[in-house]
Amino acid sequence: MKPATVEVWIWVLIYGGLIAVAVGVFVLRGGAPGLGWALVALGTVATLAGAALVAVRARMEPPEGPQRRAGP
Repeated sequence: MKPATVEVWIWVLIYGGLIAVAVGVFVLRGGAPGLGWALVALGTVATLAGAALVAVRARMEPPEGPQRRAGP
């Protein structure tokens, strides 16, 4: 998998998971405990998966491309 693809999935999973947790908390307070806990659980799993992908991305080789010089 290309590093750019992994980076996109990191953003989607972390932010999508956090939004799902927040919505789940509001649903819990609104009186639907089953749906609320399901959203909190799925959001937590998605956020943790995104965090795991950060570690995977850190161990990937840098992408191939033009070499940049270090300096003026």
